[in-house]
Amino acid sequence: MSTINELYSKLSSNIHKVIVGKDQTIKLLYVSLLCGGHVLIEDVPGTGKTMLVKAFSASLDCEFKRIQFTPDLLPSDITGINYYNMKTTEFELVKGPIFGNVILADEINRATPKTQSGLLECMEERQATIDGTCHALAAPFIIIATQNPLENMGTFPLPEAQIDRFFIKTKMSYPNFEENVDILDRFNRINPLESLEAVANKDDILKASDELNDIFIHRDLMKYITALVEATRNYPAVVLGASPRGALSLMKASKCIAAISGRSYVLPDDIKEVAIPTLAHRLMMTSSAKLKLNASADVIDEIVTKVPVPTETIFDGMYE
Repeated sequence: MSTINELYSKLSSNIHKVIVGKDQTIKLLYVSLLCGGHVLIEDVPGTGKTMLVKAFSASLDCEFKRIQFTPDLLPSDITGINYYNMKTTEFELVKGPIFGNVILADEINRATPKTQSGLLECMEERQATIDGTCHALAAPFIIIATQNPLENMGTFPLPEAQIDRFFIKTKMSYPNFEENVDILDRFNRINPLESLEAVANKDDILKASDELNDIFIHRDLMKYITALVEATRNYPAVVLGASPRGALSLMKASKCIAAISGRSYVLPDDIKEVAIPTLAHRLMMTSSAKLKLNASADVIDEIVTKVPVPTETIFDGMYE
């Protein structure tokens, strides 16, 4: 799967002209893009969430739109409206910022749940209904949302239905000492984002996405994914486990990870690598478990450790 691997190398190298480190986060963004999913990046202010998304979008020759979520934002501000044109005596559609390829939903949890729910149809069905008429969204299409931890003032929890529509949830985290020095040095004189050029276009992305269909995953690995997901539903500290959509996300993501690694087939390690980013945010924890930091991620980590991995015999002689 050379196209997927080569495109990832080009995008990653280009983004690293701006972003220091964050290799795994960049990989997860790329995985979501090819799989047609959406990403939620949660972390404290100032860790580079918006900068990463802008560098990612600048590396793609696609239409970039930004929505700054605030408490007074309305669903129509996202999707658009029909307005009456006095000159033509007809209603005309003014499309909202959702009609783009890469959508930055900045600080999404600062808007009310009513406004956040305006994204539900767009995220799942790739369409927006305005005054009873459905309008197809662009392809490729990815929403990358950033949010601050819920403990911060002026934030609202995302509805469960919306959280489940995020293909992956990840975080930036603070840089280590050397990375922080590199950041200061890189931004000392100029902002490298201003000179960043695109290294891929829409056709490149769509072609790479189509190649994912050729990645083989053994039925035993499908059973392994199912076992992981079902284990979340029976875990004592979990009120609501991962959904079937979560299982599909885990399978798609593991296929993309395999392709990035230059393989045409999925290994158990590919599934393990993306188990936490694709499943942890979908778990609804008990009240006591919520008090523990990274509780849902710890649950997935423990489940991955305990659920038996399919034996290597299923691969014997298959890929020689």
